[in-house]
Amino acid sequence: MSYLDERADLAGRVAVVVGGGGGIGRACAVDLSRAGMHVALCDRDAAALDEVASMLADAGGEVMTAELDARDADALSAFFDRADDRFGARCDVLVNVVGGTFRQPFAESNSRGWDALIRTNFTWLLHSTQLAVARMQRQGGGSIINITSIEGHRAAPGYAVYAAMKAAVTSLTRTLAVELAPDKIRVNTIAPDYIATPGLDSLAGSAAHEEASALQHRIGTPMGRIGTFEDAGGCALFLASNLSSFVTGTTLHPDGGALASAGWFNWPTEGFLNHPPHDVLAHLLAQGSGD
Repeated sequence: MSYLDERADLAGRVAVVVGGGGGIGRACAVDLSRAGMHVALCDRDAAALDEVASMLADAGGEVMTAELDARDADALSAFFDRADDRFGARCDVLVNVVGGTFRQPFAESNSRGWDALIRTNFTWLLHSTQLAVARMQRQGGGSIINITSIEGHRAAPGYAVYAAMKAAVTSLTRTLAVELAPDKIRVNTIAPDYIATPGLDSLAGSAAHEEASALQHRIGTPMGRIGTFEDAGGCALFLASNLSSFVTGTTLHPDGGALASAGWFNWPTEGFLNHPPHDVLAHLLAQGSGD
């Protein structure tokens, strides 16, 4: 066993990943499994679950899966029970991933849309967390990791309710971190910025679009690139392990410095400015005047 493996102390422990079929959830599942954890994954996408489970099993990992909608409380409870049966009634790590949104001005939204966003980004997480807490209290500790978003830490025009729910998860995390600390249960969040998804990649189309996208992120992200699922997965691996044994109630930001920059952009010729360069403004003014 390497020094790092010894410090992390994850081998043989059990991780539950709610939303582990693709994207960030898949990256978390891969890292945790390769660190020696047994993993229980659930997702609505059966094909994605089969793919990641096969990959992990081929690499020697112990994995179980369940196709379900995390918003279905009964199905989620049954999934935790199945994980108990498979892995000996342990839950050392819980990773709550499921979420989603759509863009809409708040003035045009309605109660049906609000309810969908609240259920998708918050309500199910309460149930998942409570299921894990009961198990972690019995076994003497654990780590809960909630995937949120940079939008829970800044204004997000067009995504008001989604951002509010991500902020709610952050607040819940801090409160539970204090409430559950005597039980040796740590609770933290990971708040990434934009990460390219297969769906977004399919819209790219042309080399010119790719070049423009790369320039956009070079300007808008201090580290000059788009985030990856593995950036978030690495944070989950740290928060799951004993390397973070005294870390609770906090948020990791795998965002390339986007939150820290707070409106500062790295323009190609002018460097960091908190406003558009004069040539950009002149171009926009010329377009507005019809020139």
